Amino acid sequence: MQTEERQARLEDYLKKVEFASLEELARHVDVSVSTVRRDLTLLEEGGAIRRTHGGARVVQPRTDEFVFRMRDTRQVAEKEAIGRVCAERVGPDQSVILDAGTTVYHAASHLGDKKPHILTNSLPVANLFSSSGMVEVVLSGGVLYPRLGVLVGPLTVRAFSEMHADVAIMGGSGITEEGIYNTHALLIDIQKAMIRAARTVVFCLDHTKFGRKSMSYICGLGDIDCVITDEQAPDELVRHIRKQGVDVIRAPAAAAEKAPG
Repeated sequence: MQTEERQARLEDYLKKVEFASLEELARHVDVSVSTVRRDLTLLEEGGAIRRTHGGARVVQPRTDEFVFRMRDTRQVAEKEAIGRVCAERVGPDQSVILDAGTTVYHAASHLGDKKPHILTNSLPVANLFSSSGMVEVVLSGGVLYPRLGVLVGPLTVRAFSEMHADVAIMGGSGITEEGIYNTHALLIDIQKAMIRAARTVVFCLDHTKFGRKSMSYICGLGDIDCVITDEQAPDELVRHIRKQGVDVIRAPAAAAEKAPG
């Protein structure tokens, strides 16, 4: 592959995923990390991308699809119901990994009274507990990705690889018979590290995520313990997931009605 073609592929890939690590980019174009570094330096000089610690990001993201506040305006009642039920499964003083999903944020909002030890890469979750004297929050290192409100990159993966938690509460953009998916590739290695770090893995997924595949595969059903969804989740897929030994809980709509405000 010629240098110009390789750099064009790198730029096109970054426009699609918006952020990627050096290792991910090297795999994409099948060259060494050092070669990718040189390519990224030239692309940055051209103004198309911006180098970060351990990776690169596109200068002008294509959509608002991943903006946290935008995503949290969808299926709000379902997310609140799921979040409340999810929080009920966390015991007092447990250590809890929380990822950057908006439904996970709703779960976090109901955890305060349990005095948990929170491990997260989510800035909204960290801010939620910033004035709390009862909740200990460990925020991972990494590259700040403002549109997602999340820390990403190799430092974030390394941080969760060195942690252990009682529970991981996580989100995704799709679940099928094959497993769980996420739209954004930059989160996959982080979520895999979270799964390895937790004794119990819980995914919070509203009914719109069922039967949906996204660009990046996180894990198989055998890697998780529980899925919490809402009452509209399709029966057939719910039955299949349960047959794989995964606990599936449908949060009743009444759970959302109890929410404050």
